[in-house]
Amino acid sequence: MRTTSCVGAVVSTVMLCAMTSLADVKPQKDFNLQKFSGQWYRVGLAYDSPNFVPYRDKLKASMGVVTVLTNGNVNLTMWDATPLGCLTKTYQYEKTSVPGQFTYFSTRHNMVKDITVVDTNYTDYALVLKYKVFHREYTQVALYGRSQTLRNNVIQKFKAFALSQGFPRESILTPPPSENCPPSGSGR
Repeated sequence: MRTTSCVGAVVSTVMLCAMTSLADVKPQKDFNLQKFSGQWYRVGLAYDSPNFVPYRDKLKASMGVVTVLTNGNVNLTMWDATPLGCLTKTYQYEKTSVPGQFTYFSTRHNMVKDITVVDTNYTDYALVLKYKVFHREYTQVALYGRSQTLRNNVIQKFKAFALSQGFPRESILTPPPSENCPPSGSGR
């Protein structure tokens, strides 16, 4: 019985620390959605879902386009290189009352998730946190670049932030560039 209560206390403490860490994450100060719009490459990803482990070595950098809608919401169109070819997905992010924070409904996990643009200089990189409060297993940190190659200090900043959010080193990835995804002449 004593072991069970000790395990319960440890689990509760870990969950509280993870929730506190996520709750403390603030969006980019004075976030400007218009400057953030446009083409981005996902050149870094921290994701420690056990279901993702078999795919880590297959991950490629993906390309996306952020389009601002007239109501302040955002469409994100992503192209991902997969064994089945280049797949396109569109995500609809709804604005919140806080600039730089959005929500969207994940059809894969059947829940609403929160998106926070943590840090960006708009011209080179963006650090984005995707999470669902109280469900640590759905947390991701992504590094986006306006090109597929970023300065080492930006990559180190991404890795340090992911580590500060509790990701193990082996779950922090900087995948190689994707070739021909989206295909040339695809009208992107």
